[in-house]
Amino acid sequence: MSKGRAPEPLDFFIWTVEDVCLWLEEINLGSYRQAFEENGVNGEYLESLSMFTTEQILHFIRRCHMKWGDFITLCKELRRIKVACLKGEQEVRKPWWARSCLSVVFVSMAQRNRQSRVVSLKLET
Repeated sequence: MSKGRAPEPLDFFIWTVEDVCLWLEEINLGSYRQAFEENGVNGEYLESLSMFTTEQILHFIRRCHMKWGDFITLCKELRRIKVACLKGEQEVRKPWWARSCLSVVFVSMAQRNRQSRVVSLKLET
């Protein structure tokens, strides 16, 4: 994703560490930015939180120096994004990285297949 620009919610599982930190600012958890950067928390890691054991969750909270209430807020916001994606409530926007001809294809495919886990791919040229 681009610096300073909010990451696309549909793609949260491919967010970089920087994207996660921008999202933390959006959900008023920006005080954890440095801890997330130091621990390399990216979108794939956030996606895997739902499969963590209690011990792993406690380890994550300790590593990031999170308050329990803030961890719950983080989980609620992740769930909100996932549910909105599955229900098709997220706005489909063209990817910042795609050329205009690819953007039309992306948006129409995403609108037809809103329940797909992978909504976009970054094409390397």
